[in-house]
Amino acid sequence: MNAVENYTVIGAGHGGKAMAAHLALMGFKVTLYNRTFEHVEIIHKRGGIDLESYDSWPHGFGKLALVTADIKKALAKAQVIMVVVPSSAHVDIAKTCAPYLRNKQIILLHPGRTCGAIEFKMTLVAQGCKADVIVAEAETFIYASRSDGPAQARIFRIKEAVPLAALPAIHTQVVLDAIKPAYPQFIDGKNVLNTGLNNMGAIFHPTITLLNAGWIEATHGDFQFYIDGVTTSTARLLEVLDRERVTVASAVGVRARTAMEWLQLAYNAVGEDLNEAIHNQPGYYGIKAPSTLHHRYIFEDVPMSLVPIASLGGRFGVSVRGMDSIIRMACIIHRTDYWKRGRTVDKLGIGHLSVSELTHFVNEGIKS
Repeated sequence: MNAVENYTVIGAGHGGKAMAAHLALMGFKVTLYNRTFEHVEIIHKRGGIDLESYDSWPHGFGKLALVTADIKKALAKAQVIMVVVPSSAHVDIAKTCAPYLRNKQIILLHPGRTCGAIEFKMTLVAQGCKADVIVAEAETFIYASRSDGPAQARIFRIKEAVPLAALPAIHTQVVLDAIKPAYPQFIDGKNVLNTGLNNMGAIFHPTITLLNAGWIEATHGDFQFYIDGVTTSTARLLEVLDRERVTVASAVGVRARTAMEWLQLAYNAVGEDLNEAIHNQPGYYGIKAPSTLHHRYIFEDVPMSLVPIASLGGRFGVSVRGMDSIIRMACIIHRTDYWKRGRTVDKLGIGHLSVSELTHFVNEGIKS
């Protein structure tokens, strides 16, 4: 691929605005797409986004090349397409993009959650997309950011190392090389099973939210999500779910990090158990709980993260009773069948594959 000059960012939430502004400040030509134009109308009128940050992080006015709700225009010059929307919207975005994609474009999901790239690519095929594109996913979102206004964004932190994998993995280096001038922080994530099964949000977000459902509804989230919401008993269930996740990963040939290992690696937070390690993570202090149970910690993380992990477990004979209990609680509270809405192995078209076939598929791209 030639040197990347043109990025399109899909999604104008806090993450999409932060990414679009940062890319523009780095000198790239950036298009920002949002399916609802009213949401980006002020950005369109101003011609860009004001970005704030701390210390030496990027800040200034990020001038955008185009702000649009027309997907055809948004993709016309794009070399790399950054998808920064909730993973529950990935299928809709894939359907919207499919008719207008061109050969050699790169689509990168920020993040994929679990099996995001598989779902996105499967949707493109189902839509009859013939373009030879690369679909890849990040393990987590590179920014800690928020929106300070309709045309403002703030970056609190840029992660130093974020695993990334293409589907199939033989194309990962192409993606890393293409985005390296903008994002040297991305590293080889081996394959999309590795990026998807190292998804810590799948374990933390829905479990802590559901076990604190009464408190969230009574106080509208007026407590510290991790510090107050995680207790000895809460952490005990988190540990069970985490063991299930690691066991599912092992069943498909992936050595996944435990939550304890992740906390130490990412934040240097250690402890005798998960409860202690969480409370030894300074970054968790001050983070408020969701103000409502209608929150992405349930409607995104359950169907797009927990369901695919549990579904893989069921396919390969791993007991996932802890995950099943959290999924069932979410279904009851939201009066929604998250198994039906979620990314099951059958819906993803991989339910018939053996471990060796699945590994070959994510690494080489050939599915039996």
